[in-house]
Amino acid sequence: MFKGHSFPKEVILQAVYFKLRFSLSFRDVEELLSIRGIRVDHVTIQRWVYKFTPLIEVVLKKRRKLVGNSWRMDETYIKLKGEWMYLYRAVDKEGKTVDFLLTRRRSKLAAHKFLLKAISNNGCPKVVNIDKSGANKEAIRTYNNRSLKKIRIRQCKYLNNGVEGDHRFIKWRIQNMLGFKSFESASRTLVGIEIVRMIKKEHVTFPRCTYFKTFCSVAV
Repeated sequence: MFKGHSFPKEVILQAVYFKLRFSLSFRDVEELLSIRGIRVDHVTIQRWVYKFTPLIEVVLKKRRKLVGNSWRMDETYIKLKGEWMYLYRAVDKEGKTVDFLLTRRRSKLAAHKFLLKAISNNGCPKVVNIDKSGANKEAIRTYNNRSLKKIRIRQCKYLNNGVEGDHRFIKWRIQNMLGFKSFESASRTLVGIEIVRMIKKEHVTFPRCTYFKTFCSVAV
């Protein structure tokens, strides 16, 4: 994964982890590394996050703990170049992250796309709790009709408190960022933030003694 780079793997992992774990700009990470005697440009750090986060996600999928079959599905929003984008997310009843997907629109099509991704990665749930969103409800109905499944739709507001609370962590993480340059950059950075979030939830098999060491063990 790290072959052909002039910096050691340990330096790259530290820079990427700093960016994904804390509310830091790329320039902040550059300064932190300089304090440790490591001279690397913030643009290079940005490229590392862009390049390595999807590769780390592939490895993480193999080491994720199984989620339950009762999900809480919801969406939140982030701003990209002055426009609102929507981050679909789901957790199980114990709070383990099921899946996530950044989309350009909030619609039945977007909700259905997220549902397909979540089911592909985790299997089909028995019940999905949603808010009063008609788009989410229609997405589940469409999936049931097309796949001949019987996912039960439940609309209970307090049961979605868990996923809404999880949203707040993601929004807190990105609120101090200077802004994403592109949809793909935002998507990859959010994937990385979600990965670190899952590690902190101890949602990974064979954890190490610290969250950072677990992160490094995933990025092999």
